[in-house]
Amino acid sequence: MKLIFEKSVPGRRAVQAGPGDVPAVNIQSTLLRESAAELPELSELDVVRHFTELSHRNFGVDSNFYPLGSCTMKYNPKVAEHIASYPGFARLHPLLPQLRMGGMLTQGALRVLYEMDLLLREITGMAGFTMQPLAGAHGELTGMMIMAAYHADKGNKKTTVLIPDSAHGTNPASAAIAGYSVATIPSKDGVMDVDAVKEHLSDDVAGLMLTCPNTLGLFNPHVKEICDLIHSVNGLAYYDGANLNAIVGKARPGDFGFDIVHVNLHKTFATPHGGGGPGAGPVGVTEELVPYLPVSVVAKRSDGTYTLEYDRPKSIGYIAPFYGNFSVVLKAYVYILMLGNEGLRRVAENAVLNANYVKEKLKSHYRIAFDRLCKHECVFSISDQMAHNGIRAIDIAKALIDRGFHPPTVYFPTVVHEAMMIEPTESESKETLDGFIDAMIDIAGQAGSDPARLKTAPATAPVCRPNETAAARNLNIACL
Repeated sequence: MKLIFEKSVPGRRAVQAGPGDVPAVNIQSTLLRESAAELPELSELDVVRHFTELSHRNFGVDSNFYPLGSCTMKYNPKVAEHIASYPGFARLHPLLPQLRMGGMLTQGALRVLYEMDLLLREITGMAGFTMQPLAGAHGELTGMMIMAAYHADKGNKKTTVLIPDSAHGTNPASAAIAGYSVATIPSKDGVMDVDAVKEHLSDDVAGLMLTCPNTLGLFNPHVKEICDLIHSVNGLAYYDGANLNAIVGKARPGDFGFDIVHVNLHKTFATPHGGGGPGAGPVGVTEELVPYLPVSVVAKRSDGTYTLEYDRPKSIGYIAPFYGNFSVVLKAYVYILMLGNEGLRRVAENAVLNANYVKEKLKSHYRIAFDRLCKHECVFSISDQMAHNGIRAIDIAKALIDRGFHPPTVYFPTVVHEAMMIEPTESESKETLDGFIDAMIDIAGQAGSDPARLKTAPATAPVCRPNETAAARNLNIACL
């Protein structure tokens, strides 16, 4: 496909501007270009066709299956996008006063934030939430800052946070930024080893960061015991809610014993995810930790109107401008109200059902990392194909591109050799999953019959096998 500049034809125009009807202004010569800007010269039809063709090359969940493990790339209902575009929401400025001369300028938006707090409390078993965090990792950092503020306020000399070896990489990073050292706890049978937790317990332990179900898609049956162990040394248990969609409506982190929870709205509650776009990672805490939540906090007055509270002397302060990514919170609010209690339960049930369906259909073709009931995602190892034919996880991933599917996550979690993590999500149909399963089985056959060809995949993509390491280390933005 040619660049839009290569399609340019001298003198071609989309619009012919009429004569000017405003007085001419003399601009200083030092501010003027020495030559005309080399912009493409095209008709309107040329421009429309160029960008329409580019849009067809984009890969997204609205057009194709996107089984990216750990990221929950699922369909986002368009009704939520529609409501988020209402002028009363979309055109609000965050500096508008809450009340002015009897007018209700921002009351609707404040009500959404207030009620979303209540909804998330019920879903997670927490006592209070902040909507400010702008992403999951930002929610992690907020949670760890609350943990640090709590211990500092209590005079606790704590230095260490326990994190499993299968954790998201942002967990240790968030703990480190908050001032803690990290002790990595090994896994046993795919989940955090309780005995290893006991060995690391001491008065230095500030808390624990745990994803449940974890990045292997496994639920830790010892989670309540682990939280109790952390509490026995006056530590706090932090729940990474990246995988909440596997248990939403079925179980609450607060009932397991967690003190701090972050929720990825762009995973569990179907708001846009990926591409560097806005996310949201609200953080909830138990009653004892509510005073440390960021300011401001939306409160409801006795007359039914809403206001912002700032008088919170123990608060960790602002961690994001204004109220966070409001439109993302709004879309998740719509999604929760639309599904209700029963609908959220079905989210978890279908997410788990789909993942186990994929696991059972593929485990005779690829080695399953842990062959037992999984939750929202399943993890395979491509080690058998590698041992027999030199095929690696990246080769399987590239071959899926030729078959019209976005590759799953590969090489994560790192505790599985040649890992391939598949998350089908609850929004995909059996027909779509069957098509993906057939493609994976076909690729497994090609790994045995024609491995050399598989190593050159994809054959149909504009760019096939770039040297990704070299591209990252020697970035040339001039060619972008």
